[in-house]
Amino acid sequence: MRDLIYVSDEVRAALEEERAVVALETTLVAHGFPAPDGVATGVASEAAVRAAGAVPATIGVLDGQIRIGLTPAELERFTPKARKLGPRDLAACAVQGAVGATTVGGTLVAAAAVGIRFMGTGGLGGVHRGFPTPPDVSADLAAAARIPAVIASSGIKSLLDVPATMEVLETLGVPVIGYRTDTLPLFYDAAGGPPVSARVDDVHELARIAEAHWRLGGNTLLVGRPPTESLDVAPLIEEAVAAALAAGATGQAVTPFVLGFLHEHSGGETRRVNRDLIVDNAGLAGAIAQAHATL
Repeated sequence: MRDLIYVSDEVRAALEEERAVVALETTLVAHGFPAPDGVATGVASEAAVRAAGAVPATIGVLDGQIRIGLTPAELERFTPKARKLGPRDLAACAVQGAVGATTVGGTLVAAAAVGIRFMGTGGLGGVHRGFPTPPDVSADLAAAARIPAVIASSGIKSLLDVPATMEVLETLGVPVIGYRTDTLPLFYDAAGGPPVSARVDDVHELARIAEAHWRLGGNTLLVGRPPTESLDVAPLIEEAVAAALAAGATGQAVTPFVLGFLHEHSGGETRRVNRDLIVDNAGLAGAIAQAHATL
């Protein structure tokens, strides 16, 4: 089991030298976009991290190992057939030799195992609409509650019950920081979300807040960055969630179903905005990680 986790030479060197490293997930590559858009988004996210002065560490399970830092050829292996890996799924996927794409929660767990504390993503999982019917709450929340990290995002996935998720985050002691905004972005939409617990306009201040939070024994900080281009698709999201329910999509199948519905029925607009915000969030994560490395 000593080879359970493989860290690429570039990522290992950056960690040993205490340089900025940013974890990136592979679920968005395998399940967030139709091929080849997922791989292109993953590559663009890595480029955004590098442009901010940090080293990207895209994470997934391949050939019996949790791999931290993937090559372009390895990234292409994350197709829709890949398992979707939350924290509970990593060990089984690795031991069974399957291909597995990590969610936010799965990525946090793998990153924490090697000392990576910064991550870029689209949106955090949370409480599904209609809770407790279905009784569905993302494992992202449990991971965020126990792992010291910073997640740069566009808020909580808009297909979820955002106010309920915010209440759970407060209960779990997870700060929700607005990056140059007083309200949490609603993924595609920059406006209309609940108030954040604090607003920060500078990555250096954000890095200092994260360090202070961790010194006090704190967990993840969720940073909400408004999408550069805002898109109001609330009615379409309602339709997508209803369609998922009618189709019997549950658990980890809900998000890919809803994303596919939105992409199809928005004429590709949600796909474009989704890609751009993911890449921009990766860049912000890189900037925060770089600022923290200078403390």
